[in-house]
Amino acid sequence: MRERDDCDLVVVGHGAAGLAAALSAAEAKPGARIALIERTDETQAGGGTRWSPSNMRLRSVDETAPDFVADMLACGEQTDREYYERLAEEAPAAAAWAQGHGVAFHAPGYYLSSGPPRIQPVGGGAAIVAALARAAREAGVEFHYGLRAESLLRGPGGSAGGVRVERGDGNALALRARAVVLASGGFQGNPQMLREHLGPSAERLRPISPGSAWNTGEGIRMALEFGALRAGDWSGMHSEPVDARTRASAPVVLVYPYGIVVDRAGRRLFDEGAGLMHETWEHYSRQIHFAAAGRKAWVVLDARLQSIEGWQRAVRSELPPIVADTPQALAAITGIDPDGLAATLAAYNAACTGDPAGFDPSCADGLATAPELAPRKSNWACALATPPYYAWPIEGAIAYTFGGLATDTEARVLGREGPIPGLYAAGEITGHFHRSAPNAVAVLRALVYGRIAGRAAIARAAH
Repeated sequence: MRERDDCDLVVVGHGAAGLAAALSAAEAKPGARIALIERTDETQAGGGTRWSPSNMRLRSVDETAPDFVADMLACGEQTDREYYERLAEEAPAAAAWAQGHGVAFHAPGYYLSSGPPRIQPVGGGAAIVAALARAAREAGVEFHYGLRAESLLRGPGGSAGGVRVERGDGNALALRARAVVLASGGFQGNPQMLREHLGPSAERLRPISPGSAWNTGEGIRMALEFGALRAGDWSGMHSEPVDARTRASAPVVLVYPYGIVVDRAGRRLFDEGAGLMHETWEHYSRQIHFAAAGRKAWVVLDARLQSIEGWQRAVRSELPPIVADTPQALAAITGIDPDGLAATLAAYNAACTGDPAGFDPSCADGLATAPELAPRKSNWACALATPPYYAWPIEGAIAYTFGGLATDTEARVLGREGPIPGLYAAGEITGHFHRSAPNAVAVLRALVYGRIAGRAAIARAAH
């Protein structure tokens, strides 16, 4: 790449959104010069997608899940209906397109309870990254690694005219283009932005995967400086409860609904059975990080765990649980206050007055504690009194942020006077989530709006 280089389209980011944009653009206009730039080296490229299981809210490759749009709108009062209607309309075609490029799909593995239909790529998000990158190269897309986007270049009439990038040696390059697609993720890897927007101690949130740590908000900053509008919940994030003992990628511990979750003093923190796992994990992991002493809690269960078929699928940590024959021994190993844990178990067990025969881990079974218990447990409330006892230390890990750029259903970045000519965005960098993240949608929307962005951007570049 020369000190100043020209192309038809430059795409910033190597995750699902960026790869979908680059490949779709190359398919729409064969022979166009399309450059994809990525700040990491090739061995680490892929953003959050590469490390994600990439569940998608589809009944099959050909059909969206029932009530798709309604479920999306239920996640936040300010949710953009048109954005999700377009997502629902385009989702099957995007999944079939990925399948056509070699991505196979099957049913996801780690959900034990019922929920909306989902499919998952075999091999997770890494399979998406590998397949789309290979296809993009074959279609003529130029890949440039080790380049960090610094700012947008201004083109005629205030349009986006390319990207100023910085190489690893500190030298800057001006990469001119007729259109730009930003797909560089959120700001979960930027401690300063996390503290500013999510609050004190947010900067200490653990990235759920190595890919998340690379998303430091440069694309958002560049676009805002260029005149883009903000959108989404800037104080929001998607987080998940993970095993605090390991630094492995996404070692989620999702058996907490079937036991209790306590802090180091042995006190329960919340209603572990308030809803299905995908309805509570985000809120609870956030509560652990911001409210629990030491930003850590423990999931405690008893021998009933072994009666739950396939429970191991719901724990992606490579480390086994802590096991003890008595609550006192469990407290000694974990560091939980033994008196506090004993008192909590006594109160909890006494409040488990329902028939344990009604316990059903596959759905919200209505097996609740007596209302006098605070906090009450709404489902799966069975006494924890049969050894052995199991525990996992858990902490909240951030997957992605909600705040980002305002875009329309054509993936155009919006400014005060409407769409900014030549500037498009897709994936986490866009701000369309409020309050909570819709389950199994993050990578799906990256594919859908990445394709939309790529086709729209190259169409503009061709004129």
